[in-house]
Amino acid sequence: MNLLWLQSAGCGGCTMSFLCAEDPNVLNLLDDAGINLLWHPAISEETGTEALTILEDVRTGRLPLDILCVEGSIVTGPKGTGRYHVLSGTGRSMLDWVRDLAPLATYVLAVGTCAAYGGITAAGGNPADAVGLQYDGGHQGGALASDFSARSGLPVVNIAGCPTHPDWVTETLLLIAAGALDSDELDDLGRPLFYAEHLVHHACPKNEFYEYKASASKLSELGCMMENLGCVGTQAVGDCNIRPWNGGGSCTRGGYPCIACTSPEFESPHHAFTETPKLAGIPVGLPSDMPKAWFMALASLSKAATPERISRNAVSDRVEVVPKPKRERS
Repeated sequence: MNLLWLQSAGCGGCTMSFLCAEDPNVLNLLDDAGINLLWHPAISEETGTEALTILEDVRTGRLPLDILCVEGSIVTGPKGTGRYHVLSGTGRSMLDWVRDLAPLATYVLAVGTCAAYGGITAAGGNPADAVGLQYDGGHQGGALASDFSARSGLPVVNIAGCPTHPDWVTETLLLIAAGALDSDELDDLGRPLFYAEHLVHHACPKNEFYEYKASASKLSELGCMMENLGCVGTQAVGDCNIRPWNGGGSCTRGGYPCIACTSPEFESPHHAFTETPKLAGIPVGLPSDMPKAWFMALASLSKAATPERISRNAVSDRVEVVPKPKRERS
């Protein structure tokens, strides 16, 4: 299977994350899966005329295209021309290249939230008119039409994340290589279900504090960050704490709140990332399936039942009170 990877408007962070895939590494994994990397701007040896020849051969059909991966948002400005971002050496905008190549591909993958929904490049006033491949924020219809489908019949597969997890990319590629990726494997926003069926909250190391509503008030503290520090891990999709980065890291494991980077428009929450907006003292960022009245009742009971160990550790930057094993009765 031939894979072509284009980098559009973004930081290149998803490629950096992708290259951190381990056991096996990226190149060995692609070889083992029978995926031929036609060209990647950061990995491939071909540059200049050699790279342009590959692109032109794909565009004209001389090279079959099985998988098109696009990283970074698609810039459509000014005035829908895409000329703010011209692919070097071609004289043509990335917008034009994507619209030419996507219909030729059997599968089209948006690698990262920028490519999926617009992401960071679309933040602020979005002066570049940046959009995702098939979404503009949470709305269908981006650089490609809302009814676009690749030759496989699938819409754009949105491997959202900022950056996306290397395993999310490699597992999607392996599903494609095995012929096992179909529409039933995607959620309503085009994200692969193998990670989108989980919440960041699942396996979060701060879950004991969450259960007792023992909250941190500063980033350096150990307690749950939902009540005061903007964490939306109870709503954000992703298995970040089930299979952490490099075997051990995630945002909440590192003491930073989840900002729902797998979701459309996460880049513009209309409040500071580390602040929890509240209404009548109730956090707005509640689990989507929990009524506010239930939360208030549970929070009141939980706080009243909080053990001293948890309440003290929650507002400390280290464990001050260690668990004590229950003593057997003599």
